[in-house]
Amino acid sequence: MNHKNIITQATSYTTKLLRNRFGKGPESVSIYLCDRCIVLHLKNFLSPVEKFLLSQEEEQAFRHTRELIMKSLLPELRSFLHDKLQLEVTDMHYDWGLYNASGVVIGLLQSDLELTPDYEGKELLHQQIIRATSELQKPPAWIDSWWINPKTLFVFRQGLTILLEKEFIGLGYENMLRMTKGKLEKSLLESHVQVEQIFKKKLADLYVDWSFDHDHSIIIYTFHN
Repeated sequence: MNHKNIITQATSYTTKLLRNRFGKGPESVSIYLCDRCIVLHLKNFLSPVEKFLLSQEEEQAFRHTRELIMKSLLPELRSFLHDKLQLEVTDMHYDWGLYNASGVVIGLLQSDLELTPDYEGKELLHQQIIRATSELQKPPAWIDSWWINPKTLFVFRQGLTILLEKEFIGLGYENMLRMTKGKLEKSLLESHVQVEQIFKKKLADLYVDWSFDHDHSIIIYTFHN
């Protein structure tokens, strides 16, 4: 199946699935596909109840609600990508931009490619991300990044989880760890990684997620046109 058909079918399915589960679908779903991943970028995705929770500064309740829904939604989406679109998804991630009502859902794809091509600014970007990462956890054992399109940059890190985090997860505090770590790491990435200066582009959104089971993490930078 060609990229255009994959994107058309995935867009339609995802929009309906989100509307059914959340009671309100996103204003738009933009899907970006490359050999290594598929990224679903959601815009203006916030239900009236969620707006109320955020207006009352109930971010924890908001995230807990979405966490529960996404845990049941992701297996269905993964099955669709595999069974209908023949995409070999190895892992899935998601994150939200709370105050601009955006979000991403990412499927990592099975790929025979080991190394991605170099691009201008790649080495400097990696240096700054490693420095920011080291403030919160151990530096990644491996890092790679690639442009999915001119306004979407994907960063993949492997080997980050520290012993304390594993203990919290073992005690059942993964959701609290994910929320706290997300805030801290985004703050560190925003202050330590000068992506706008490196790439001469205006940053639109930053998303971060982890797979504690597989000990890897993704970062998505999206830029304005």
